[in-house]
Amino acid sequence: MAPDGGPPAERRLVVASQNPGKAREIARILSDWEVSTLADHPPVDFPEEGGDYAENARVKAQTAARAIGLPCVADDSGLEVDALDGRPGAYSARYGGPGLDDEGRWRKLLEELAETPAPRGARFYCVAACAWPDGRSVIADGECRGRILEAAKGEGGFGYDPVFAPDEGGGRSMAELAREEKDAISHRGRALEALATRVAAHSDG
Repeated sequence: MAPDGGPPAERRLVVASQNPGKAREIARILSDWEVSTLADHPPVDFPEEGGDYAENARVKAQTAARAIGLPCVADDSGLEVDALDGRPGAYSARYGGPGLDDEGRWRKLLEELAETPAPRGARFYCVAACAWPDGRSVIADGECRGRILEAAKGEGGFGYDPVFAPDEGGGRSMAELAREEKDAISHRGRALEALATRVAAHSDG
């Protein structure tokens, strides 16, 4: 049994993200598991993130797993723009400084690319990690190639979704895709699909 008397710990996962939109998305993608979020558990004090996706994801998952006592899933993801030599990358969530919200960050990105002609190639990249309280961990990654639009489109998603058009989206932005469409082709969906297989193997073993 889990420490709180709930379902067996091997079928429970905690999404270790302080971003509500990301937490909901991860929980939806991992719907085959009994998933909760940080909102359902005591606060976790996460260390400051650096520039390495895999390290950021693993440390977040391990920190939460030790604090909560259940397997925890975390990810680190970023938007890498070809014309910006891969920026903002692992610093995407802090692009432009702490005073900007999601819209402020994608507006800053569009301003920086104002003189860059189409197609403005880019990719979303994600590394997802799962860690157990005993110290075990596994990781997996995924990417979604596309381009940066000249103006925002759509009301869905979060982060840079309104200004990123995936190659498999028929010209629509990530923010215009239905949830199921986005989950099937997104960097996070692909990373979590691969991660779920590895988590199941570790849980069963």
